[in-house]
Amino acid sequence: MPDLNLLQERIITSPLDSKLFVQGNAGAGKTTIGVERMRYLLSQGISADSILMLTPQRTLQEPYLELLFTPERIAGGEVTSATIGGLAKRMCDLFWPLVAEQAGFRNPDLPPIFLTLETAQYYMAHLVRPLIEEQGYFQSLTINRNRLYSQILDNLNKAAVVGFPHTEIGSRLDSAWFGEAGQRRIYQDAQECANLFRQYCYDHNLLDFSLQVEIFNNYLWTNEQVRNYLTSTYRHLIYDNVEEDGPSTHDLIREWLPQLDSALLLYDTNAGYRSFLGGDAQTGYELNQFCDEVIELNESFVWQNENIREVSNSLVNAIIGNEVAPEVNTEPAMQFILTRYHPEMIDAVVGEVKSLITNSQIPPVEIVILAPYLSDALRFSITNRLDAENIPWRTHRPSRSLKDETASKTLLTLSALAHPHWNIRPTKFDVAQALMFALNTDLIRAQLLTEIVYRQKDFRLSTFDEIKPDIQERVTYALGERYTTLRNWIEEYRSSFPTPLDFFLRKLFGEVISQNGFGFHTNLDAVRIAASLIESIKKFRNAMEPSIIGMDTPSFDLGREYFAMLEDGVIAAQYLESWRSEDKDAVLVAPAYSFLMMNRPASIQFWLEPGSSGWSQRPSQPLTHPYVLSRHWVEGKLWMDSDEVEAEKTTLARLVGGLLSRCREKVYLAISDLGESGSEQRGSLLRAFQKVLQSQE
Repeated sequence: MPDLNLLQERIITSPLDSKLFVQGNAGAGKTTIGVERMRYLLSQGISADSILMLTPQRTLQEPYLELLFTPERIAGGEVTSATIGGLAKRMCDLFWPLVAEQAGFRNPDLPPIFLTLETAQYYMAHLVRPLIEEQGYFQSLTINRNRLYSQILDNLNKAAVVGFPHTEIGSRLDSAWFGEAGQRRIYQDAQECANLFRQYCYDHNLLDFSLQVEIFNNYLWTNEQVRNYLTSTYRHLIYDNVEEDGPSTHDLIREWLPQLDSALLLYDTNAGYRSFLGGDAQTGYELNQFCDEVIELNESFVWQNENIREVSNSLVNAIIGNEVAPEVNTEPAMQFILTRYHPEMIDAVVGEVKSLITNSQIPPVEIVILAPYLSDALRFSITNRLDAENIPWRTHRPSRSLKDETASKTLLTLSALAHPHWNIRPTKFDVAQALMFALNTDLIRAQLLTEIVYRQKDFRLSTFDEIKPDIQERVTYALGERYTTLRNWIEEYRSSFPTPLDFFLRKLFGEVISQNGFGFHTNLDAVRIAASLIESIKKFRNAMEPSIIGMDTPSFDLGREYFAMLEDGVIAAQYLESWRSEDKDAVLVAPAYSFLMMNRPASIQFWLEPGSSGWSQRPSQPLTHPYVLSRHWVEGKLWMDSDEVEAEKTTLARLVGGLLSRCREKVYLAISDLGESGSEQRGSLLRAFQKVLQSQE
């Protein structure tokens, strides 16, 4: 059990009929209280089955899961750990016969089909692509297709979590538009596509995230039988990061609270990082009115350097335009890394990381390297240099497509070679890259081998014995032996009856490429990606109904369809394997917001290119708008440039405050005169730092 102060102990051991709202900044010990409260409830004989642990996002459940999966936990029953989406899905599945017909599904006697992010985008693409190509929808937009599909789905999700009819999406966006009138056509197109998708779901018993939440809120929770089931099953609630959930969830909890025996609601005062997903800190805070007591935590258990508090306050004031205190001493909490060029900056950052680990004995797990966005090029540059210094690392990019991961590209290329009936011909470079990774060799040998053995015309890989002896020697016989094992395995599979793609990959992984000497044998990052890919394919297969979109025709192949879906850039869902903590001690390389939603501190933070506009500007999303589609936006009010500027300030201040509240010792600001794109950068964050420094002069 961690060291606790008296206030924490009081909250944890509060009576079993208490309902508490606990608020405080990050680092105040709120999650520790939540975990220990769960431990206390179990120690007092409270049945695990009667405890519901709720978070807005699965990454936030990790500290609780660590308790639940340890041998020390009390036997008997299981605590339910869920997001509102997970709970909604569970209830939809359990009580489907009660609400299917009432909700408007065409085939209520048939079971529901739950869609993942990938499969929802797949069906959306199937419906919307003809409208784009044949009827000229979204002509004024230049964004790629997968972003277009995902933004329409995002609108449906926002409608569900905010709590307004999905039919109002277009009108809400249109009424706030301040610009060329012709642009408004896209909101009408987006509304029609959302309606079309929703009707398609009703016709085929498909439930995406938005429908699961809507059915749960509008039909299941209002059903007396379902409500009695939930309120009698779950008597004790622990709800962490209340501020990151949507208003419809807060509505539900407000109604649920009187029926609970006990409740502990944990609220991060200055957070609200999921507002772009429909999160609403304001409606979350209003839940304090329905609790017995509101308790504020003011102490920080993270800061080991008190100067960080001063820097945080000054920097936030500089961002929002308030006066900056002149006496702030930034030196103990901040250090600048200044270079002319971006590659030099990366070298300097990795050099400093090495020094901290070697000379200062800072564990790698206590170091994070953060950027507003983690592009492929930036990720490669950083991790390549970390590898060169033998520094362990891990990355976390929940929105990254599986097709962009080298490990999954390798598996998909080998899949195409093993399934010639797909008629997908990998390029020589793709095959060389796949052989390099799978056979654990360098690119030069892999390219030489590919040039000789790969025949793109008929997907064939010739034998190693057919290669001239002098070339065999250059390639090496050890590599040739691994190649022969892989080739023979593929040839044997090609001569047999094809299996589902996820079955194929499990077999390929287990029998060949995970074996000693092959590329997946010791590469844990690759193993995780392979697991995510297989899980993605499995869920894709389970969500495909044969009668839909011609899947029952002889020419349809699910594996080829999945391959094509990834090539379209469909974003991979965030599976459990991708975010559960690892055993190894490693430097984290991640986007800033991803780090925040992991809700863990670090001793040392590196902020890359604070001059980049990416720290303050939200991504361009022409088909959606997190502020306009919120509960607090006045319908008909125009979204002006001044609103955008104010939103940028607020968002940046919240981001900076959140990062610094999770920093124990020091922040390194890595700045290059010419950024990643080769141009000078003078973004809002850098200007705020300059303002803080000028105040000391």
